[in-house]
Amino acid sequence: MAKNAICIENLTKEFDSVRALDGLALEVPAGMIFGFLGPNGAGKTTTIRLLLGLLEPSSGYAKVLGFDIRTQADRIRAQTGALLEHTGIYEQMTAEDNLDFYGRVFQMPTTERKARIQELLTHMDLWDRRKDRARNWSRGMKQKLAVARTLLHRPSLILMDEPTAGLDVQAAVAIREDLEALASREKVTIFLTTHNMADAEKLCHQVAVIREGRLVEIGSPDDLRARVGSPRLEITGRKFTDQSLKLLQTHPQVSSVRTQNSHLVIDLLPQTDVADLVSSLVSTGAQVEEVRRGIASLEEVFLTLTGAQDA
Repeated sequence: MAKNAICIENLTKEFDSVRALDGLALEVPAGMIFGFLGPNGAGKTTTIRLLLGLLEPSSGYAKVLGFDIRTQADRIRAQTGALLEHTGIYEQMTAEDNLDFYGRVFQMPTTERKARIQELLTHMDLWDRRKDRARNWSRGMKQKLAVARTLLHRPSLILMDEPTAGLDVQAAVAIREDLEALASREKVTIFLTTHNMADAEKLCHQVAVIREGRLVEIGSPDDLRARVGSPRLEITGRKFTDQSLKLLQTHPQVSSVRTQNSHLVIDLLPQTDVADLVSSLVSTGAQVEEVRRGIASLEEVFLTLTGAQDA
């Protein structure tokens, strides 16, 4: 397997007067789950369509699995699984027949096809419902079937556009767990877009954040939180008076403070003397029960990078 599943250099796509993608440069190492994050209209779906050879770039260059997106798109699609805005599931067909149809499209031998269908449906906890028509399934079950469809022909790379969008919490967690297990077992690279920061934080080895078609930051979720997110304290206690809050709001080492039920969330500047800060807070009459150090969540980092916090 190549070192990088995806290599993008200065990739640009324009639609009339709109520049949907602006000089994107990105490398996605093989064998990882990679999150591609950005607000609506940032260029995420356009990027996936370019990587699949469904759109022609205005300028720039990209290789997927070692193949050029301009001249070798057929070879890319043959070795790639894609789950875009539609599941690709035929509602009037059973789960088993859906996968059998796609297996024949990929010219899989009968014995291999049937064994692969059983393997995937079993791992997705769908085997006992294989004779059900897809129209009778919940949205979460249909999405699991769609994931199985993308994996059927053993692709080296899977491209997914919002795989948990519109699902309830339980279904989204189930899809996330399935993807994590499958990536490990199948040794496949997964490139996904998502608005679900819980998905990105728990699932992705690396994430890239784009805004208005441009790359803003890239790194592991922990790296981004450390680089972009501010250190913080969470203080649980009682008697947080107006004097307590005023002290924190005017403290030179505090960038922001907010109350959440019975505790304070305090964003700090680097190298703050926490002991001194807590001591000052106690001097106002506050009764401190617990102090925890922390750092901003990936969601807060995302909002900062995309400018949504200031909107």
